[in-house]
Amino acid sequence: MELSRTLIEWQRLHGRHSLPWQGTRDPYRIWVSEIMLQQTQVGAVIPYYQRFMARFPDVQKLAAASEEEVLAHWAGLGYYARGRNLHRAARIVVAQHKGAFPTDFDAIQALPGIGRSTAAAISAFAYGQSRAILDGNVKRVLTRVFGIVGWPGEKSVENQLWQLAERLLPASDIETYTQALMDMGATVCTRSRPRCGECPLLSACIAHREGRAGEIPAARPKKVLPKRAVTLLLLRHGRDVLLEKRPSPGIWGGLWSLPEMQGTPELSCQQLTGATYKHLRELPVFQHTFTHFHLQIQPLEMIVPALPLVANQPDRIWMDVEEAIRAAIPKPVKNILQACVD
Repeated sequence: MELSRTLIEWQRLHGRHSLPWQGTRDPYRIWVSEIMLQQTQVGAVIPYYQRFMARFPDVQKLAAASEEEVLAHWAGLGYYARGRNLHRAARIVVAQHKGAFPTDFDAIQALPGIGRSTAAAISAFAYGQSRAILDGNVKRVLTRVFGIVGWPGEKSVENQLWQLAERLLPASDIETYTQALMDMGATVCTRSRPRCGECPLLSACIAHREGRAGEIPAARPKKVLPKRAVTLLLLRHGRDVLLEKRPSPGIWGGLWSLPEMQGTPELSCQQLTGATYKHLRELPVFQHTFTHFHLQIQPLEMIVPALPLVANQPDRIWMDVEEAIRAAIPKPVKNILQACVD
């Protein structure tokens, strides 16, 4: 189709060609990049990807690692279920596919954390299979070019977009075409201030022709996010802090975090350490926003006079604060700990 060929030619001249996961047919490297790029911008992903691949260069290394170590290399990227699913999927590939990443589309999509669009991207880039992708960038390009109204997350709109994406697939150069769609949405047909003057599809774009690029695609229907509050306890003895592993699944599942206060500060300290604190200080309250709610965090710093043993508690540990900052901890907790050493 003409649109597909136009995009392919544009990508060869103006698209991105030097990203660290490009220029390879290795499905493992492609898979890791696609998972990291879910809901995260390229610029933020690159350093994490490079560190992750240096530590886990193949699926066997990833499968053999502990979840804690994997999450330590994921910490800061957010959406930690992606890291846990990546680890689970690696172990499935080793156990059920003899360490060879599957080539069958349905087998790829059956792995934890891989949906239809991600499976299609892996199939296209690793195996040259003709599969349609439909991530957020592609939805934006297609809705604008074809003037499709409505929120793309709505099922009827999404189904329409999938049918369109399938129909537009080129007969050849699927890898270049797939990358072109991604590059268009990321660099030209952006969410705000699209660079329409640089768009190779400008003459065909209905949204531009009708002056509606700012309205299409329609935004997610607004809803008021609920608010929750939590008090996190920064229990300290010298340079050591007490960390507690979060249950999985759940918020920050599998990560080390500061314990939540249960009851009074005195009772919580006694239950967690078997000791009483000698100093209590309220640190500044701040808010962290998740997809479905706002979390108001009140950190309480408690100094304990001696380092109580954490006996028979595999999910609690005393750790040097600088070592803790490098561990698998959520970003809000990392910010609290960094304030201790700044």
